Amino acid sequence: MLSKILVANRGEIAVRIIRACKEMGIETVAIYSNADRYALHTQIADEAVCVGPSKAQESYLNTKNILSAAMITGCDAVHPGFGFLSENASFSDLVTRCGLKFIGPSGDIIRMMGNKSQARSQMQVCGVPVVPGSNGGVESLEQGLEIADEIGYPVLIKASAGGGGRGMRKAMTPDEFKEMFATAKAEAKACFGDDEVYVEKLILQPRHIEFQILADLHGNIVHLGERDCSIQRRNQKMIEESPSRALNETLRETMGADAVKAAKSVGYQNAGTVEFVVDKDGNYYFIEMNTRVQVEHPVTEMVTGIDIIREQIRIAANMPLSVKQKDIKLSGVSIECRINAENPRDSFKPCPGVVKNLHIPGGPGVRVDTALYVGCQISPHYDNMIAKLIVHGKNRAEAIRRMRRVLEEFLVEGIETNADLQYMILHHKDYIKGCYDTGFLENNLEELMLV
Repeated sequence: MLSKILVANRGEIAVRIIRACKEMGIETVAIYSNADRYALHTQIADEAVCVGPSKAQESYLNTKNILSAAMITGCDAVHPGFGFLSENASFSDLVTRCGLKFIGPSGDIIRMMGNKSQARSQMQVCGVPVVPGSNGGVESLEQGLEIADEIGYPVLIKASAGGGGRGMRKAMTPDEFKEMFATAKAEAKACFGDDEVYVEKLILQPRHIEFQILADLHGNIVHLGERDCSIQRRNQKMIEESPSRALNETLRETMGADAVKAAKSVGYQNAGTVEFVVDKDGNYYFIEMNTRVQVEHPVTEMVTGIDIIREQIRIAANMPLSVKQKDIKLSGVSIECRINAENPRDSFKPCPGVVKNLHIPGGPGVRVDTALYVGCQISPHYDNMIAKLIVHGKNRAEAIRRMRRVLEEFLVEGIETNADLQYMILHHKDYIKGCYDTGFLENNLEELMLV
């Protein structure tokens, strides 16, 4: 087993990883920027090392300083969490070259699956359904227009190296395509340092369904069921739940088998997520694979009872998976709401500041993943997600009622949050019925903001 892990992240995911390590008897080293000197993750870790100024580029993305911190503190592994360097193939390579374990897949796998057009081609080879579109990157506007005309509008222009909805634009007509092609390439270059884009058919009114994968170093691969991530704003997930109302047992089994097939085809190792869109007729298509633990992993933990972070660490320590596919059952329903420091009534403007008062909900079936405490500073330098509220119920109706109660109890003073908007979503008739898709928020935002 590993003895000391450097957590190359901040906020609630750093706290989550540190807690798992403590329960496994593993020492931890936190890293922090000047802005995070008093952050919760620095206080609960065994050691903490400053890796640079407040800007992420000079601290949480500073590979030299992070690896130096790991070496001087005697770590034998690095856990990247999500975001920052978690899907950086070069960082994975560097960790390995330093003689440390990277708690995630190899750099080669991150490169293959991180390039969305390459991942798409790989899925075609192994027989996993993909959305009709270009084979690889599109080299010119003219080529893109030809492909769009061939597959039919509307289409999506997507960054090959992208993720999280960045570098993605939809085009309904050739004129829109001409405008959005340049915009998508510019954003892709700015966000990922690579302006390659590819084109695929835009599936209208889809559900966004993803399957959690675990794969050890001994050839064992399982899926832990699906998460429905269709409540989104600008391709950023807001509410996730497991299992999905959109899947029956037959479709769940088929999609799960394809998710495993996708992971197996690239020799995947550690935790990952295979993402699909599902149309109104139940047809599903691969869209991407995330080569890291996901923000929304707690809902899967709640319905399976499997600690995904613990499994990640065990895999990195060359231990076999603790479960087999036949042992994995989904029990009840779990819902997660992402709480962001933002003001929905002011165009979702970020709201950094100092937390002046705080109440964290509790009770049966409630979990809150956060790094908040009274007096902590919400920095403008980083992602504005400040908490994840997670509930579990014996059925979906109970889970919805429980989440409403949790949102009523959740109190953060000193900053604005999107908690009230989440509360309204959980009262919307279409959400209650489970009849929603990725366009739900866009189509209902004006109504949801009336209260």
